[in-house]
Amino acid sequence: MDGRSGMRAADADREATAERLRVALEEGRLGLHEYDERLARAYGAKTYADLDEVVADLPGPAPAQRSAVAPVPPPPSPVTGDGGPVAGGARSRLLGLWTPWLRVAGILVPIWVLVSIGSRDLANFWPAWVLGPWGALLVMQSVGLIGGGHPGHPGRPRRRERRGRR
Repeated sequence: MDGRSGMRAADADREATAERLRVALEEGRLGLHEYDERLARAYGAKTYADLDEVVADLPGPAPAQRSAVAPVPPPPSPVTGDGGPVAGGARSRLLGLWTPWLRVAGILVPIWVLVSIGSRDLANFWPAWVLGPWGALLVMQSVGLIGGGHPGHPGRPRRRERRGRR
């Protein structure tokens, strides 16, 4: 037994071993049950020898050139008809803002139509109670009258500094 094997392991050593086990689980080298058993042994280890025993049959960390992680190239910027770039941030923000409203409207209005056909009464358009106020708020957010808490969006700031009371 060399000098390192008998030395007491620190919490950071146990965390590093747990990370190696997590990587082995993600790579498919360990099953979930075996990962759980080894993880319990790693956190219960007292010496470096105990930690080495937990990962003895696993390969070491992969070098960076063999890593499966590759950088993603940035998407090409959209171009308008005159060759200028489109404000994609505003377009995607509006799409994200209105998509839930459109989905709910796409559910409520057909239900109202089917109920109206079944009862032969078109008098009460009840989806307006949901879609009207929600749509009004979305219109105000879309034109910038109220802030939506989105970064870079004009409007009132989300947090205010508190002044100390004396």
